[in-house]
Amino acid sequence: MKFTATKADLQSGVSIAIRAVPSHTTMPILECILIEARTNDLIFTTNDMEMGIETHVKAGIEETGVVAVEARMFSEIVRKLPNEIVTFESDENYNIRIRCGKAKFMIGGKSGEEFAYLPSVETDECVTISQFTLKSVIQDTIFSIATNENSKIMTGELFEIKGDILRVVALDGHRIAIRRVALKESFDPIRVVVPGKTLQDISRILSGEMDDIVRIYFSKNHIIFEIPGTRVISRLIDGEYFNVDQMISSDYETKVTVNRNVFLSCIDRATLFVREGDKKPIIMEISDQEMNLSIESQLGAMDETLDTAKEGKDMVIGFNPRFIMDALKAISDETISLYLVNPKAPCFIKDEGLSYTYLILPVNFVR
Repeated sequence: MKFTATKADLQSGVSIAIRAVPSHTTMPILECILIEARTNDLIFTTNDMEMGIETHVKAGIEETGVVAVEARMFSEIVRKLPNEIVTFESDENYNIRIRCGKAKFMIGGKSGEEFAYLPSVETDECVTISQFTLKSVIQDTIFSIATNENSKIMTGELFEIKGDILRVVALDGHRIAIRRVALKESFDPIRVVVPGKTLQDISRILSGEMDDIVRIYFSKNHIIFEIPGTRVISRLIDGEYFNVDQMISSDYETKVTVNRNVFLSCIDRATLFVREGDKKPIIMEISDQEMNLSIESQLGAMDETLDTAKEGKDMVIGFNPRFIMDALKAISDETISLYLVNPKAPCFIKDEGLSYTYLILPVNFVR
């Protein structure tokens, strides 16, 4: 095998492919990037058995062939090369030589015969969406997935399609994040749970440009994301996702409308008095035309009053400040509305069109 490519093109391909290289595995071959030089195409493939990536790299192919190279070593070599043309070649014993300018490297490769190629998946549906929209949807919900494996289903996100609406849901037992997006056409009902790690990696690969498209294919056990030059295939999480519709209510006793940036800045200041791991709530006292926010800990105390518009009853309620901040950061509206029932019931932050809904459970406190 022999090919030439620019450092930038190689680095771009490696940075995408390495996301499907496992940190720990009993199969050393999975720690490799499979490099395939075809007649007119160079392909990098990685697979951690839960998610696989295949990405095409611009290159001049001089000799075709296949070789597996240890991913992290190859990534570091490419990253530290000078910004010149790179020549990559391997022999029949899988010895790899890399030349770039006056720099020369030789590393040992492996046969690709044992590599776990990406599975062939029969897909039932294809949904086309802009990369900007998908990236936004993921970033606006991913913080609400569970970070431990005690409930596997909560480490993923629900992708649900009904007609021409895509709904994405994440929850961790303390909060729920929901985004709704209108699609360009209608589809038969789809309901799958996608691993959070897959979505985090997809978010980093997506360009985020409104004019760039991603195609999403669904099957019984897999989901495939296709963007120009790259295909990502991931296993789905088995199990029935929670019925979030039963958890969401349109009833409320108090509605508070507040400037999002002012509200966010106030809570951010309050977190100065919360150490990592502390469970100190921020206490909101809601009355006519204002909301007082206060927090007290061993580090000190803060008290601040915000101008608001209120409908309904006065209320005093406490929340984990980080949960409120995560939701506010995901919203771009200038003003937001909080809907509350009582101090022990969830708070909802949502817009009138329900393009986003955030549910946050309150925290008990003693004053």
